Parts: sequence; C-alpha cells; structure tokens
Amino acid sequence: MGDDLPPDPARLRVLETWAAHYLTRIRARIAAVEQQQAQQQPPAPTAAPPVRSAAGPDRARTPDSGLAEAGIGVPATEIHRGDCWAGGRSLVAVSAERARAELADGAQPCAVCCPDRVLTRQ
Repeated sequence: MGDDLPPDPARLRVLETWAAHYLTRIRARIAAVEQQQAQQQPPAPTAAPPVRSAAGPDRARTPDSGLAEAGIGVPATEIHRGDCWAGGRSLVAVSAERARAELADGAQPCAVCCPDRVLTRQ
C-alpha cells in the first residue's frame, strides 16, 4: 500500500467519505455533459432495425431450412429445419423452395426434425 495514506482507521474513513462524495459529483458532471452533448448532436437517420432472433441481439436470424451436404459423418445430403440440432455447424441455410426441390431430387429429410412434414404443407 501507499505510504501517503494515514495509518489510523478514523482518518481513513474520512478520506473514504470524501472520495465517495467526490465520485458522486464526478458522475453527476459526466451525466450533465453527456446530456448537453446529446442535445447538440443532430438526430441520427432512422433505418429499419435488423432482423433479430429470440436467442439474442447479436445472433443472426434462424433460417427456415438447412442443407447438410453428404460427406464425413453424413452418408447422403440431408434437409433439416433451420433450428434442428442434428444439422451440426455445417448446415447451409436454404430457402423453403430450395429445400422442397432438394427433397424432390432425392435428398433425405432429417429423422429428428422431419422437415418434409412442414415443407409439404401449402
């Protein structure tokens, strides 16, 4: 610890009280300056808010369907719902129309999320 502070608790408590009071004054001044600056700045142009998912503000929107290409661990091309956990990280987002076309061309529907039940409804 620094040698510039007093050694007894009574004087240390006085310094603590002074520091807390001064910190309150500093925070009040910061708020006043920020408010003054906000009033001086022109309003920002309004833009359409980005589409967000319920998972959090920084996460991308969940796609309706996904495609898992055949490869290691995937014996054939599979179609998944966008929120399916079985699709893994390599799931490629596709439109519902493309998912229907892939199913018509012989891609397998996922056995977990059964996207064919949803995609065949009109």
